Amino acid sequence: MRIDKYLKVSRLIKRRTLANEACENERVKINGKTAKPGSEVKVGDIVEIQFGNNLTKVEVTSIAEHVSKNDSKEMYVIRS
Repeated sequence: MRIDKYLKVSRLIKRRTLANEACENERVKINGKTAKPGSEVKVGDIVEIQFGNNLTKVEVTSIAEHVSKNDSKEMYVIRS
């Protein structure tokens, strides 16, 4: 799945356009490498998202095209 879509579906970022901009501004990394909006993400990948001074690091646990709001939190595990 594309990283911009994954960020939206998992609700880590609210809208896909914002996820796209975050990737284009080099604020998203997959396994330590800067991600482009079309970069593929798979189960087991570590995704880092820079929000201002905050760094959110998550491990991808599942990928799905459509999930409910309650189930979206099961798509990742927060790492430190």
